[in-house]
Amino acid sequence: MNQVRETPERGHSFWAIGAVVAAFGTYFCMYGFRKPFTAAAYESSEFWGIGFKTIAVSAQVIGYTLSKFIGIKVIAEMKPQRRAMAILGLIGIAHFALACFAFSPRPWNATFLFINGLMLGMVFGLVLGFLEGRRLTEALVAGLCASFILADGVTKSVGTWLLTSGVSEEWMPFVAGLIFLLPLCLFVLMLTRIPPPSINDVVNRTARETMSGQERWQLFKRYWLPLSMLVAVYLLLTVLRSIRADFAPELWRLLGAPAAAATYTNSEVIVALGVLIVNGAAVVFKNNRIAFFTSLATCGLGFAIIAGALLTQRSGGLGAFAFMVLIGVGLYLPYVAMHTTVFERLLAMTRERGNLGYLMYLADAFGYLGYVIVMIGRNFYPDPDMFLHFFIALCWINSSLSLCALIVVAVYFVRSPSKSRPGPAIPSSPDGNPATSQTASARP
Repeated sequence: MNQVRETPERGHSFWAIGAVVAAFGTYFCMYGFRKPFTAAAYESSEFWGIGFKTIAVSAQVIGYTLSKFIGIKVIAEMKPQRRAMAILGLIGIAHFALACFAFSPRPWNATFLFINGLMLGMVFGLVLGFLEGRRLTEALVAGLCASFILADGVTKSVGTWLLTSGVSEEWMPFVAGLIFLLPLCLFVLMLTRIPPPSINDVVNRTARETMSGQERWQLFKRYWLPLSMLVAVYLLLTVLRSIRADFAPELWRLLGAPAAAATYTNSEVIVALGVLIVNGAAVVFKNNRIAFFTSLATCGLGFAIIAGALLTQRSGGLGAFAFMVLIGVGLYLPYVAMHTTVFERLLAMTRERGNLGYLMYLADAFGYLGYVIVMIGRNFYPDPDMFLHFFIALCWINSSLSLCALIVVAVYFVRSPSKSRPGPAIPSSPDGNPATSQTASARP
């Protein structure tokens, strides 16, 4: 069971800022071990009729996907005191795999990218465990999400810079990891200094507990319809977001504006600012039910932005930079809302025993599985220069199906108010007995 203690009000802002910095920094640095290799073109190699970059990206994504399925159990059952060492251990093995990638010949070195993805797929859930179940969770997790929005572009810029500096395509991923190694250790140390949720946090958001296999199944069985719809939305988002991220150089080229190293960073900074301000502001909603439905509306807004960008681009009213930024905003609004608010407030609204890591990894696992299927299907697309049309078609499919799924979720909870349990989940006191209402309502 997670420890619960009082947190002085005057220290509230201080630890929250420290928590955001620690979570942002840790996950940002993790991207330095995962994404820089995608900045390389690997144009001179093709095996079995498939480009080596597609093989490399697919290998890492398959490992990452398998890691998400493993994480459904591991993250849900991970004890808080083991999280920090698990983060360092997983990233350490992933970095060693990048060294093996550099030493091994193509295409067999892609095996080590599979291992790299297998290790890194559980890092997000471990970091998330330090932040969930608090009155400020949306703001804290928004800071965490800023890392994967910004880091994607920044680490590609680092990879591009290393390549232009003379580092080979094989060694570039490992060298990029070295740049992020020391900061990673410092940020993980900061994570260990984050205090556990206060009693008021628990009263407002419920106690977040480890979950057995039976408890995970019972939770899913009670809410199978809305959870299935949310997982479907997340699947579609993950597919499109990953394609936009991993094939950014190709998309920029097909839009007629090949991206320089700084372009990735500049476009993602704009996306991050808009998305995180909107989603982080969810902390102002004290009522969990209102916050939950507002988060669904935020998701819907994102899909509307995607549709608007597609229509404007078709008429010639959008340049490449504006198009990529608007698609990014439209994707990340719902994607980040899933991380910051949707699942967090669903647990708080229903007062269910559980943790955010389980729900996120349930969605993540199927999201990346969908991406693997699309990656395989892309190899059979007749003309690489038509990839932009493939991407635009996926944008339309994503927006249409996701809006329908969100409507199902909203109707389910509107028509089933009894699913929202009024009583807060109160943690046990140190002697093992339930905390009294007087203690539970004490101010932190």
